[in-house]
Amino acid sequence: MASNVNPTVRRRRLGQELRRLRELKGMTAEEVAERLLVSQSKISRLENGRRSISQRDVRDLCGVYEVEDQRIVDSLMQMAKDSRQQGWWHAFGDIPYSVYIGLETDAESLRVYEPQIITGLLQTRAYAEAIVQGGSPESSEQDNDKRVEVRLRRQSRITAEQDPLRLWVVLDEAALHRVVGSRQVMREQLEHVLELSQLPHVTVQVLPFEVGAHAGINGQYSILEFADAADSSVVYIEGVTSDLYLEKPHDVQKYTVMYEHLRAQSLNVEQSRRLVERLAKEYAR
Repeated sequence: MASNVNPTVRRRRLGQELRRLRELKGMTAEEVAERLLVSQSKISRLENGRRSISQRDVRDLCGVYEVEDQRIVDSLMQMAKDSRQQGWWHAFGDIPYSVYIGLETDAESLRVYEPQIITGLLQTRAYAEAIVQGGSPESSEQDNDKRVEVRLRRQSRITAEQDPLRLWVVLDEAALHRVVGSRQVMREQLEHVLELSQLPHVTVQVLPFEVGAHAGINGQYSILEFADAADSSVVYIEGVTSDLYLEKPHDVQKYTVMYEHLRAQSLNVEQSRRLVERLAKEYAR
């Protein structure tokens, strides 16, 4: 494993390999769980990379799968050891969406549909502070400050000089009209969107009100894609108490088709910029 691969991706790749070994053995997750006297949900979490994998877990699973090549076992054990290292975001304590941050950190491209607010990677500090405080009214000031700092740190992916994240954002027009913080905050935020949209790897389109019902009517979602062919694409849907990660090809394909419909229904890039620019000027009045 390359040394610069983050722990979330390490767990995910290790989980995929363990699933492959199980399927080669012709066993179900339930059968493996019975052999190891653990819950089926633990086997599922190990395979989908949502749970930290210990070297003991790997050793036990390789025993059940009768892996005879010690080099394979040693390689998987090393992957398990590496997967327990911490990413930069762990320095901020318990972040509820840390799995997503790990995936975003390693992604090659990200497609986002956001119906309510300006998406996190495009937010200014003032806008992010208002969003975090408004969305978490019962959280402490310290916790909210931590979430804002993590959000701003994530933005380094799109400002990096080498291998920046390829970002495509479809914003519902409602996100441009919802006054977050103040009109001054909104003016600065929309100007910031205009500035970032000039980057060659950032595309912003606006889905206008006049479209009516559309392919994203059920809410926000993101599609992450990775450079390594071994890493399958992931659809991420953020929740209040838990998040949803979809990796089955059928699910990813469905959301990808939905996104293409959203792009087609949206204003083109130049039309979107003109609308954002017009609204930014209105907020300045």
